[in-house]
Amino acid sequence: MAVDTSPRSVTWTYVDGEWLSGNPPLIGPTSHAMWLGSTVFDGARFFDGIAPDLDLHCQRVNRSATALGLKPTMKPEEIEALTWEGAKKFDGQTALYVKPMYWAEHGAAGVVAIDPDSTRFALCLFEAPMGNGHGGSSLTLSPFRRPTLESMPTDAKAGCLYPNNARILTEARSRGFDNALVRDMLGNIAETGSSNVFLVKDGVVFTPAANRTFLAGITRFRVMKLLREAGLEVVEATLSMADFEAADEIFTSGNYSKVLPVTRLDDRDLQAGPIAAKARDLYMDWAHSSQDA
Repeated sequence: MAVDTSPRSVTWTYVDGEWLSGNPPLIGPTSHAMWLGSTVFDGARFFDGIAPDLDLHCQRVNRSATALGLKPTMKPEEIEALTWEGAKKFDGQTALYVKPMYWAEHGAAGVVAIDPDSTRFALCLFEAPMGNGHGGSSLTLSPFRRPTLESMPTDAKAGCLYPNNARILTEARSRGFDNALVRDMLGNIAETGSSNVFLVKDGVVFTPAANRTFLAGITRFRVMKLLREAGLEVVEATLSMADFEAADEIFTSGNYSKVLPVTRLDDRDLQAGPIAAKARDLYMDWAHSSQDA
């Protein structure tokens, strides 16, 4: 069966043992995920015939499911194998976003709680160009903040966290910026609305310390490791807005665009600096060589 409801790009989704094209309707109005938000997902990338850190993304989606109270139904290596199978359905000319997902179909204990035995799985692949990283993005400071583990499931890549990210981005763009720096509840910078963030000061690279209020990403970890191996000092620290305002360089990391320089912070113009460029080059070199190994 092939169901096509006109997605924005070429899309294939594996669910219940078959590949469906387009945007198949998978949940209904009584599905727990539909009205109570019990979804988790992950995001990997497939480009140039490679899928960097795909194994780590497949492992993380299972951890996210468990953290939310779902029951993973696929082994990480099974998700990996399906990704390679699904990638063959595309022409290979455009980068793909790889999105494994779990969600609850039914509730328990008075409906609101999740019934883990009702967990369903889907793997969605769709075309999503990456860009070359030469362009820059603009940032401002968001009035909205990241929640803590006590108030939201910040230890999972859960769909219920993303309406907050959406309003962060919407508010920033209403003021003419691409994205925004986001503080935690103590007022320290945690991330942007859609990526992890780094600053460079006097040749030292800093990034917010992982404090369980934001997703300390797989690409973030990889960039930190590669920069350290290249001889740069990389420090996880408690960072304020003032630290970013005084930075020599700012750049972001994330699965969607990998490494992207920041060229404006509020009313201050910044250069797309050499360390941001080095971080991207190191990442891309590693990504291609690791696939060959």
